[in-house]
Amino acid sequence: MYYDPIFAKSFSRYERRKFGCCALFLCLVVALAISSTFRHHLSPLSVIVDPVNFRFSVNSVQDMFAIDATTVLGSDVEYLPMSISNDQNTLLGNDTSAIFKPTAIKREKMEAMCTSSNYCEIEGDIRIEANSSTIYVLKKYYVETMSNNNNSINSWTIEPYPRKGTSHVKKWIIKLSGHNYIPKCTQNYTHPAILFSIGGFTGNYFHDFADLLFPDYKPWWTSKYRQILENLTVHNQIVDIDGEISQVHCFNNVVVGLKFHKELALDPLLPNSPMGPSMHNFRQLIRQIYSLERETTITSRKRDNYYKKKRARLIILSRRKTRSILNEGKISRLARKLGYEVLLADAGVSTNMSELARTVNSFDVLMGIHGAGLTNMVFLPDNAVLIQVVPFGPVDGFARRDFENPCHGMNLKYLEYKITVEESSLSKQYPNDHPILNDPNSYKEKGWDDIWSIYLNKQNVTIDLRRLKGTLVKALKLVRR
Repeated sequence: MYYDPIFAKSFSRYERRKFGCCALFLCLVVALAISSTFRHHLSPLSVIVDPVNFRFSVNSVQDMFAIDATTVLGSDVEYLPMSISNDQNTLLGNDTSAIFKPTAIKREKMEAMCTSSNYCEIEGDIRIEANSSTIYVLKKYYVETMSNNNNSINSWTIEPYPRKGTSHVKKWIIKLSGHNYIPKCTQNYTHPAILFSIGGFTGNYFHDFADLLFPDYKPWWTSKYRQILENLTVHNQIVDIDGEISQVHCFNNVVVGLKFHKELALDPLLPNSPMGPSMHNFRQLIRQIYSLERETTITSRKRDNYYKKKRARLIILSRRKTRSILNEGKISRLARKLGYEVLLADAGVSTNMSELARTVNSFDVLMGIHGAGLTNMVFLPDNAVLIQVVPFGPVDGFARRDFENPCHGMNLKYLEYKITVEESSLSKQYPNDHPILNDPNSYKEKGWDDIWSIYLNKQNVTIDLRRLKGTLVKALKLVRR
């Protein structure tokens, strides 16, 4: 140890040693005083005493409550059950003299990671009780932990739907419990599970694919998409959890909710591998599931005179209630004159998916106004063309995000036909000087509800055939390229 030479010269060796002891004693007194002062202000959130690895992070929509804690305990320490007293905010143990007790116990591992209020990964002893919409996670040594407002923080509410703030989504409770508070298993599984909701926007064809959800409100949904769901799991087991009222399903690994990437697309930052997640591989899976014959458009695959003379095939999607194309017949006749084979199609909820997929796959060009029906693009062969008719109004960004951007990952070509005010039925509903017609961008500030109710829900279109002709000719060239 080095001392200041001027200071050291004033004392003998014995006096310096005595002074050092006094200084050490004073430091201990100060440390004890500080500890005593702040001890009562320590948060009870740190009291998680379990022989487990525990990680939890919750972002609540309402109060942005977050927990991020890790507790790793040695195998030679046993922790007795404890609770938090609401009145005194202090720890209470069954026998405080035996809290730390050397023992040889079997280590358990339980991990829970909730990255948001609609996605959670859990590992451990997990029991799903449909009757109470509760997911119990067994903790061998249970601690009832209370927050500052005396609410338990050992349970979390989660909506297993990828779009936050959506109505008609059943809420589930993830609850950490001890042996005395957990239901008995009626069915046990060795494989992991994914639980997700088909509330919200499902039933809309676009969201059925973009969100891909597990049924808790619509029993018909599972049967409609069963072929896809069964091919997304190697275990070939789909459970309608709401129909399991008297059952408790037990797993070692459960994922609650789904990770949302983009509309009809995957995150480009995902690891790129031949067998990894990609829109190309997803479309290959769809072709396999529905036995789709065409991987690419015929004209892009064959170069002989027979296929050069063969007509390109155009399918036009019809809508009946909103955003209807009022002159579909004239468009069909124009397309036939240009060299297309044309089919007008109207797909509803009850449409057989296998039949629909095979029909769309047999075409080279798909045309329709912005809406869920354009999701049928997933069945098109590679190098096919999607023509999106974009309604009049401030909807261009939504239209391109939903359908233009996904085309790149699906190896499809994209063309757009933007409706003018003269082609829109809104021009007959409002005077020419109305802001709905002459300043549609002002409605962006009013929010999605106004945009939806005016420009998507109240608008039909009559397409200018002279303008459309150029788009159809360009699509024909793209197909034959």
